[in-house]
Amino acid sequence: MRHRPALLALAVAVTVAACSAAQSDPDKSPARKSMPTSPEVPTKTAAEREPYTISFGGDVHFEGVLRARLDGDPRTAFGPIARVLSRADLAMVNLETAITTGGTKAPGKQFTFRAPITAFSALKAAGIDVVSMANNHGMDYMQTGLTDSLAAIKRSKYPVVGIGRNAAAAYKPWRTTVNGNRVSIIGATQVLDAEFIQAWTATDTQGGLASAKNEERLIQEVRKARRTSDTVIVYLHWGTERMTCPNPAQRSLAPKLAKAGADVIVGGHAHVLLGSGYLGRSYVNYGLGNFLWYGNSPSGVLTLTINGRKVIKDQWTPASIQGGTPIPLTGTARTQAVTSWKALRSCTGLSAR
Repeated sequence: MRHRPALLALAVAVTVAACSAAQSDPDKSPARKSMPTSPEVPTKTAAEREPYTISFGGDVHFEGVLRARLDGDPRTAFGPIARVLSRADLAMVNLETAITTGGTKAPGKQFTFRAPITAFSALKAAGIDVVSMANNHGMDYMQTGLTDSLAAIKRSKYPVVGIGRNAAAAYKPWRTTVNGNRVSIIGATQVLDAEFIQAWTATDTQGGLASAKNEERLIQEVRKARRTSDTVIVYLHWGTERMTCPNPAQRSLAPKLAKAGADVIVGGHAHVLLGSGYLGRSYVNYGLGNFLWYGNSPSGVLTLTINGRKVIKDQWTPASIQGGTPIPLTGTARTQAVTSWKALRSCTGLSAR
């Protein structure tokens, strides 16, 4: 359902008060309204639930040409792709940046990303409900940047997964209920620079990122979420840069998460698109590519229609990044891009149905 302009402007005003209105979000229609849930919330039977849609985009930062979009009017930072995201009941991307204006760059790191708290206003304006910060840029400004990021998350009340003051907080799922479906979303990263693994990984006594390298802990969290959820989704940072086929680490982890109870496993990192499809009853996407990112490259939005544990339908809305922003394709270009996206499945071991 599309946002109404007046309500959109209200919801995305770049103020802390607007960001904190997460429980009474005026920029979404009642059909898109989702409510936090807990094991105490009465569950609905399969007959009482209705299908819902969730849209996924890939990697997002606000560096280079994108900072100007953020510093101008954050409500327009995502351009026309926001209409695609806003039509879904839920939407999610990978926020590949620290939320800080200070801190010290990770030593020796070639690319470091950071953005002010208004990044959350831009995400909200685009209809994005939750992001993962579990990636190889989430702590680019080290512990000071982490402290600032956690403070910004708390201040804005914007839903973020994959990062926290300790492991329990970093692996904790974001929970919401939509159309009677209890949805849990977990974020984790399988990609970390070797020299930062120890410093960036959340533990019982250290803040940081949820690491998919600790497979046992991630699988434990998926099993735990399975017990109190109708749909369990894991958003991962994984893959090998510029490789359009999944690497052995991805091919190894996906079935383990599916067996533990994950219904949807999606993610990005490679800066190119990878294939999607079914692994048994679970749906897997091995690479969503860049989304809001400098440079020009293929991009798009993956929209799944889900009812409980069943992924009923997948739909790819192809786009091309131009000037940092994904522009939806039309006509013949769209048709060809969808065909190319489906062909990426050939090296994944996944099924079309």
